[in-house]
Amino acid sequence: MQGKNKVLLRYIDAELQQCIAKKQSCLILGPRQVGKTTLVNTMITAVTQRLEYLLQDPTVRIDLEKDPGKIIRQVEALKYTPLVYIDEAQKIPELFDAVQLLIDQHKAYCVLTGSSARKLRRSGANLLPGRIKRFFMDPLLWGELGWIKENTIDPIALANINDNRSFSFLDSLIFGSLPGIIQLPQQERGDVLRAYTEIYLEEEIRAEAVLRKIGAFSRFLELAAVESGTNPNLTKLSNESGVSLPAVKEFYQVLEDTLIIERVEPYLKNARKRILSSSRYYFFDIGVRNALARFPLEHETINTQKGTLFEHAVMLEIIRRVRVLNKNYRVCFWRTSTGAEVDCIIDMGDKVIPIEIKSSKTVVDSELQGLKIFLNDYPKQAQEGYVITMGERKEKLAENITAIPWSEL
Repeated sequence: MQGKNKVLLRYIDAELQQCIAKKQSCLILGPRQVGKTTLVNTMITAVTQRLEYLLQDPTVRIDLEKDPGKIIRQVEALKYTPLVYIDEAQKIPELFDAVQLLIDQHKAYCVLTGSSARKLRRSGANLLPGRIKRFFMDPLLWGELGWIKENTIDPIALANINDNRSFSFLDSLIFGSLPGIIQLPQQERGDVLRAYTEIYLEEEIRAEAVLRKIGAFSRFLELAAVESGTNPNLTKLSNESGVSLPAVKEFYQVLEDTLIIERVEPYLKNARKRILSSSRYYFFDIGVRNALARFPLEHETINTQKGTLFEHAVMLEIIRRVRVLNKNYRVCFWRTSTGAEVDCIIDMGDKVIPIEIKSSKTVVDSELQGLKIFLNDYPKQAQEGYVITMGERKEKLAENITAIPWSEL
């Protein structure tokens, strides 16, 4: 699904390049088609002494499934210390034991990619703690698309690393920001996105041992995509999808383990009011979410889904920034039993940043009530609150609340 244009720079480029230069082993996790393979291929082009095992190739996969130790013997037959590259490593979890031996005995350094933590965890795979550096790749961030005009919230500040492309922010609300999608002509994006979601069903979900439930899972997936960004009513989803409540919970776990959704927990620290405690889920890419929900993949959809789409865009960007900055922050939401709510809380430990997300260009005072209540309830942790809007300029809305355009997050 990669486009024909120049490869875009990614935030993890420099650190990954440094790992390879130092012959340090690494594991790159991320959903399908976020650019893992393209990035690794670019990085290792100059490494002539390497062995590649692309597990998408059935011949290679079947061969190594029968005999995972073959990698060790092939490395031992060489007169040099190679880079061993294993793409989609989760397909054969047993290979992680072979990789550990190669690393521990200094016979090779390894680069692995994977798109599912579920199969690794369920198989008890050795994830090489202390031996390997881990990276996570997401769809493109705003700075990778050249959209950042200014940083207002310093703890999650990032600079642009690519020029602003013809692909716009409004485009991303419909088509998401998978690298291969943004480089396609607009008239092709919808068909490719729909095909991508089918691939996930056929390859990822079937591979995760829910084959007997694939029809029910398909029904659930469409409903879950529609509910994305909310506290889903699991009983309602069970009734509407025709599967049991335990199966609905299992399906959400499958989505989380295969990196298709982001789970956002409620902020619960020292609350004076009773807090609603169920999680929210955001699909990892807005375009994938729209395709799964069977919404028209055209700009008219923004008119009916603007608030939901804008909130998704901002929440995903904040989650991705925290990850790429390697910060030990938690991204949460806050909602009390009386209905007071803040869309996003960045929990930095001693300090928190409350953020409300509004798709309008202007904000009225009644829309600030959740922020004001939160700032009043947590005066020691939160000194300043923000409202992210689709406006064009910053605006002071209260003594400790500022509205900022999305491009100045």
